[in-house]
Amino acid sequence: MNAIDPVRAVVPCRACLSGEDLDWLGGGRSVSLALGLMTTVEVVAEPASGGEGGGWEEEVWAFLRARVPALDEGPPAVTVRSEAPAASGLSSSTARIVALFRAFTDAAVQGRRVSDATLTRWAYEFEFAVFHGGGMDHLAVVQGGALLLEGRETGLPVVRERLEFPGEWAVVVVDSGTRKDTGHHIRDVRAQLAAGDPVLAAYRAAADEVSGRVWEALRGRDLAALGAAMADGHAAMRDHQRMSTPLLEELREVALREAGLPLKLSGAGGGGSLVGVCAAAQVRETVARLARALGVSHPAARVIPTTAASGVRREPVPVVEVR
Repeated sequence: MNAIDPVRAVVPCRACLSGEDLDWLGGGRSVSLALGLMTTVEVVAEPASGGEGGGWEEEVWAFLRARVPALDEGPPAVTVRSEAPAASGLSSSTARIVALFRAFTDAAVQGRRVSDATLTRWAYEFEFAVFHGGGMDHLAVVQGGALLLEGRETGLPVVRERLEFPGEWAVVVVDSGTRKDTGHHIRDVRAQLAAGDPVLAAYRAAADEVSGRVWEALRGRDLAALGAAMADGHAAMRDHQRMSTPLLEELREVALREAGLPLKLSGAGGGGSLVGVCAAAQVRETVARLARALGVSHPAARVIPTTAASGVRREPVPVVEVR
């Protein structure tokens, strides 16, 4: 029986600001942003009440046992908490998987720490075997901040640049309350790629161009240019690849009309969340106006303000005194 130390791993989710699918289609750029809607996995003696469990623990542990010698047959007990809406295009599943990898390796591998680079590769390989998608999510939540990525058809994309998100900006997430189906989407796009579909080629060109504009707007701290580029990125997703839905278009119209906030769908597959960026000084008013409007027209939608985030981190587990 291996000694298991108490460990708490905290991982951000991510928004895709431009270039959905380009991380694995190859030959195109995408931009990710880590968001401060955190997933926390804590290795504990016994699962605590109020925490989640029962998702990926056994599978991640089995993956690790094939690579790390002398691990126990079954995983230690964990509690899992997530601030991000599930199946919403914000990579909550990847955040959970990465947090499990970080917590399990930190708790069970004595005397050395698995590097973030190895952790990223393992998490990508683990998830690729199930979903056959790309590696944007894994790089985004491990490294944090904003990343400009160059896609590859196999393996992790290349990180071309990393920027800290401007502190004077805030992110607004609008959760539509409808779930994505990324598995179905990835199968369809891989079929387009194999067939040399000109519609996919047109999307790749448009999305790559938008990614360049998004990155320049981030570099230049030009909020208006960023909003315009993200809106064009959404249009490319919708018009070329049918990634949007009538509900998402209605939410975008309300946000632009009532709060002056351009929104872009984050993540492929239809449904999920839209994201926008506004001045931090105006985020409270923007969120209030949008929440009031959507409360009347779309009461199932949620408006969630957040900020950019750094990457995966380990936190101390507090000692609870028993009296």
